[in-house]
Amino acid sequence: MKISTLKHCGTAGSTLVLTLVVTAVIGFLLAAYMNLIKSQNLSTYRSQAWNSAVPVIEAGIEDALAHINVHGATNLNCDGWTYSGSEYSMTRAVGDSFYTVTISNTAAPVIVSKGYVTLPVVVASAQNVVFAAAGETPPSAKSYLVRGVRVTTRGSGSFTKAMVAKGQITLSGGVTTDSFNSEDPALSTGGQYDVTKRRDKGDVASNGSLIKEINSSGNVKIYGHVSTGPGGTVGINGNAAIGSTNWIDGGHTAIEPGWSSDDMNVDFPDVQAPFVAATPPGTSGSDYVLGNGNYLMSSLTMSGKKKMTITGNAVLYVTGNISMSGQSYISIQPGASLKLYCAGATANLSGQGIANQNGKATNFCYYGLPSNTSLSLSGNAAFTGVIYAPSAAFSMTGGGVNTIDFVGASVTSTVSMSGSFNFHYDESLANFGPNRGFVVMSWNELAPSELGGNVVTMTPPE
Repeated sequence: MKISTLKHCGTAGSTLVLTLVVTAVIGFLLAAYMNLIKSQNLSTYRSQAWNSAVPVIEAGIEDALAHINVHGATNLNCDGWTYSGSEYSMTRAVGDSFYTVTISNTAAPVIVSKGYVTLPVVVASAQNVVFAAAGETPPSAKSYLVRGVRVTTRGSGSFTKAMVAKGQITLSGGVTTDSFNSEDPALSTGGQYDVTKRRDKGDVASNGSLIKEINSSGNVKIYGHVSTGPGGTVGINGNAAIGSTNWIDGGHTAIEPGWSSDDMNVDFPDVQAPFVAATPPGTSGSDYVLGNGNYLMSSLTMSGKKKMTITGNAVLYVTGNISMSGQSYISIQPGASLKLYCAGATANLSGQGIANQNGKATNFCYYGLPSNTSLSLSGNAAFTGVIYAPSAAFSMTGGGVNTIDFVGASVTSTVSMSGSFNFHYDESLANFGPNRGFVVMSWNELAPSELGGNVVTMTPPE
């Protein structure tokens, strides 16, 4: 009998080998794809943690700003903050995350805020291969992604604009506002206003939100920006002009495009009484004489040729009204200064006004307490000083005798100005006056070397 053998064994073997190869390739590709998906997931989780660190950092910065704005720059060892070396520090939880923030003990505090965000377990497991510290990790330790920023701050003074009011500002006649800088020789002459060096930062602003919250008519010229509260408007009539030096000196009227806004929203802290007890001013004949120190009066009335001479750095607190008329005046001698506080309902600085012989606005400061609801300045005498009376209706009339009617800045409840008044804002006053708090000047992210790496394993703070 003849037996025939099968001839397809080699073909079957080739098919098996091919199947194994294809399966291996598919398995490799599948493994590579799964690894890619895993890497993408890890990247997504880490990116989410990276981005979620920002609000934690911001919470630390806001905590620090609130702390220094309430307690000042050097009285911060309270409310749970601790002091070590030259810094105050705080750690607070934000859900499963937390921040640590420090404030440097300086007049212009520097804030460093670090945000720690819990990494998802899958990311932490992968990261710990690279980032975990050598040695045994405590059972309670967690892995955190950490980011940080360094913020510089500065105090925000009350006189950042020429003329500011809570409510309506009405300018009429030949009123002009502009600016100079007494501390810059290129923007002043001997520290004094020079019309040939006029600048356009004579800004006028109102916190109010009414129709024509700032109203100008006649030949009013505002060399600067105007701004109102949200929804407020600026009324302009006649030949009035608002804008840059080039705009106004070029003969334009109305408001230059881009020089008006409705984003004004500023807090005006009340003036506090400077003290409760002090001696009355000294006298020389019928005149007052104030040297260095604090002085207290129940009211101040000067008429005729009566005067008050300031020979030192004086603080005068008048608990009642102030009235100046006739040829009476206050003379601030060279090198001297006066801070005048008024708690009375009305203050009238008429007569010959304030003779500030220093020529610097910082040498005369008028502060109106909340009970001071009316302040008037009239006559033809030049005024050099600053006015901060956020509850007072401020009126100015007269002027026009020379180009130096008002040098300084004002913050009041309302403003009514008529006549030929020239109002010159001294830009060096931007950081002067009652502090409205610290504001951020710069924001820079910390390098990983300053954080000990962007991923750390540690026991969370209690």
